[in-house]
Amino acid sequence: MEKRVYGVLGIRAIMANWNADFTGFPKSLSSGEVFGSDKALKYPMKKMWEANGEKVLYIKSLQVTKNDEKSKKDKKDNEYTIRPKTLSERYNEIFDCNLKEDKNKLDVLTNLFNAIDVKNFGATFAEEKNNISITGAVQIGQGMNKYEGTYAEEQQILSPFRDSSKEDAEQSTLGTKIVSNEAHYFYPFAINSDSYNDYVKIGVTAGYTEEDYAKFKEAALCAATYFNSNSKLGCENELAIFIETKKGYYLPDLSQYIEFRKEGKKNIISLNFSSLINEAAENIISTEIYYNSLNTVIEHDIKGAKKYNIFTKREV
Repeated sequence: MEKRVYGVLGIRAIMANWNADFTGFPKSLSSGEVFGSDKALKYPMKKMWEANGEKVLYIKSLQVTKNDEKSKKDKKDNEYTIRPKTLSERYNEIFDCNLKEDKNKLDVLTNLFNAIDVKNFGATFAEEKNNISITGAVQIGQGMNKYEGTYAEEQQILSPFRDSSKEDAEQSTLGTKIVSNEAHYFYPFAINSDSYNDYVKIGVTAGYTEEDYAKFKEAALCAATYFNSNSKLGCENELAIFIETKKGYYLPDLSQYIEFRKEGKKNIISLNFSSLINEAAENIISTEIYYNSLNTVIEHDIKGAKKYNIFTKREV
């Protein structure tokens, strides 16, 4: 791919918890600012790719193992154990091979680059005497919440069952669900198509291609909307900006120049980097802005920018 790409991905959460910390509350800085980690965004992208039949290495998968007699005793007579696969077990599964028997490191590298998540985000692979670190062509930063009216809602949930571990329990148990009333996360990203040049030279990959970029772009536009779980229902993609530049031209983290506010029922997203893009027009190949045109207004002055509905992909 003979270009670089810079942009911002926006995620909206309404009565949902986009990225919880270990206490169950929306992840936040010591200052109280709510944010989402890059892992929270990458996970639904990986799930979407996996559902589309792509090879995804770094994702949790389970296996069932039969316990031997000693293990059964240790595990209170349970005949089977369900547990996550190790990295090498996952590798063997998706590439249909045996890592212990493969002594050719080039074969391992070739396989890794055939996993779509590795091709985009890179990998740290330290299994079976293979210590490999790949810096991904796609780098995604932390997604800061730009909505000042965000606060956490803690809901009590009544279970239909009593606690079986307590013989004197007379009532059904209580649970807790914690969500944000409303939050708007903005993630910066950058794609450096030169990241894999050294690997191209040794013949383990063709480099980061237009096809790789197209798959990333597809997931970046709709993976959050696609991934609906109990806590993620209410989370959806609301903004995606893709600015393609000529090789050798660089842009900063664009999310720091984005402002979000509400006017009535409308969401207003201001792109305060318009002058930067306009001044670099000779180095800009294209600018695409995808957003929820039903309830969002994009304020910008970027010359030649094309705007699309993020759900229909039709030009607005």
